[in-house]
This record gives sequence, structure tokens and C-alpha cells, in this order.
Amino acid sequence: LKVHARNKPLASDVNFKVIARMTAGFSGADIANLLNEAAILAARQNKSTIGNIELYEAINKVLMGPQKKSHIVTESDKRITAYHESGHAILAKLCKYCDPVQEVSIIPRGNAAGYTLTRPDNDDTHMTRNELNDFICMALGGRVAEEIVIQDITTGASNDLQRVTEMAKKMVTQWGMSEEVGLVTYGGDGHPIFLGRDYEARNDYSEEVASVIDKEIHRIIETAHKRATDLLTENRAILDNMSRVLVEKETIYSDEVDLLMEGKDYKEVIAYMEEKEGKAQENPFKRFTSEKE
Repeated sequence: LKVHARNKPLASDVNFKVIARMTAGFSGADIANLLNEAAILAARQNKSTIGNIELYEAINKVLMGPQKKSHIVTESDKRITAYHESGHAILAKLCKYCDPVQEVSIIPRGNAAGYTLTRPDNDDTHMTRNELNDFICMALGGRVAEEIVIQDITTGASNDLQRVTEMAKKMVTQWGMSEEVGLVTYGGDGHPIFLGRDYEARNDYSEEVASVIDKEIHRIIETAHKRATDLLTENRAILDNMSRVLVEKETIYSDEVDLLMEGKDYKEVIAYMEEKEGKAQENPFKRFTSEKE
């Protein structure tokens, strides 16, 4: 990062340690493209330096594709997405073993209507049972927020439920994290391509064992669902404030999330964001240009 940023003017608050965590696995060419993209974004905004927002946007563009700002989003969908992503973000902050929240957005990108990005504090590759349970709880936050606020459910949690189910299944059948099933693995030869293959894969254990496995998968998910429901119900005020900020500003970052978690009102957070945006857009040549004119 330092090598490729040598000739680029960076804002004083840019932290390469944070950027490095967000770009794990990037090649040197990826880093060069990332910094060039951030420089272009800053130039388009008439900024004299490259700030964190430009760097984060460049990273997201590489990882998830460009923003779909031209995509028409109804006010109803916007509100639902804001509550959905707020549910994820709040639980990520409340669950001890979740990674820190980096960004929350309701701007469509790729196939997602919105997204909540977390970044790891370390390079660990192993996940503990506590970390997995917290991740499942956080991943259910979007669906739970819908249940609490709109008192209905939408199709928006499809990918969340897929990831939760796959993770709970591996906890039970591959990672020995269920006391009922024990330290035994079952059917761990990869994802079935079609139902017939899935049936064949399950022939290595009895129907009784299959029933225990299914019950354990449901138990893990239902326990996390109840926990998510309790936490978001207790923190309903934060959920409402965060969603209102997202509807107004579309994207928030870790410092805004922290302010909301401290109990700040949405008006205070929006005022803080507008003040920060004003400082970021200050041009050191503005005074000289005005005097010349």
C-alpha cells in the first residue's frame, strides 16, 4: 500500500492497517488498481486528497461490483433494506465474537439490495464455536429486524438463510460441534449437485441419525434466532435511529455506527456526518480562486 501510494496525496486520517485488513488476498496489481480508482473518485469530487471514503468505495467496487445508483428503489424497499442492514450491524456490535463493523449501506451493489461489511482484527483462519454461533446470530439480524418492525418477512434474507443453514450443517456434520451428534462426521464429500446425489450421500448413516442431525441444525439456528430477537427488541431505539440515518444518508461507517450504539439520536449522527462531509470537501485552493475571481 505504501509503495503504490507514494505519489498520491492521502488524507491525514487514512490508516493503512485498516485498509490492509479489508484487502486481504489482494495482489500488488489489485492494490495499484484500488489506489488509482480511489484517486479517480477523489478527483470527481474535486477533492485535493484521497480519503477513507474513496478508498472504501474502491475496495467495495473490486469486491462486489459498482454501485447501482441508477437502479430505482421505492421508498418502501429503501426502508425495509435500512432496517434489514441495521439488524445485521447492531448484532455484529452486540455479539462479542463478531468482527468489527466497517460499513453499512442500502445502495444496491451486485446482486445485493444493501450490505453490511465487517473486517477482521487478525489473520486467523480457524473459527471457534463461539464465533460461528455469533456469526449465525448476526446473519439472522436482517430477517429478525423485518419481523419486529414490519411484522412480516421478505425475500431479502435468502442469501443470509443459505449461509446460516450451511454453517449450522457443517457445525453438526463436519466440525464435531454438536453434543448430540458427537465427534463424528457425516456426508462431508462436498455439496450435492442434485437431490439424487444428496440421497446417496446420506446412505452412510441411518434415518435415526439423519433425524438427530436435522434437529441439531434447527436447534442451533432457532437458538440464534431467539437471541437475535431478544437483542434487537431490547435495542429497538438504536434500530430505529440507524435505519433513519441510512434512509437519509444511504451509507454509514464505523464511527457513525459507534455513535448510534452509544445511544445518539439520528439527528445528531446526521449532523456529525454533514460536518465531516463539509471538512472532507474543503479545497485548499478555494480561497485563492475566489480572490482571483
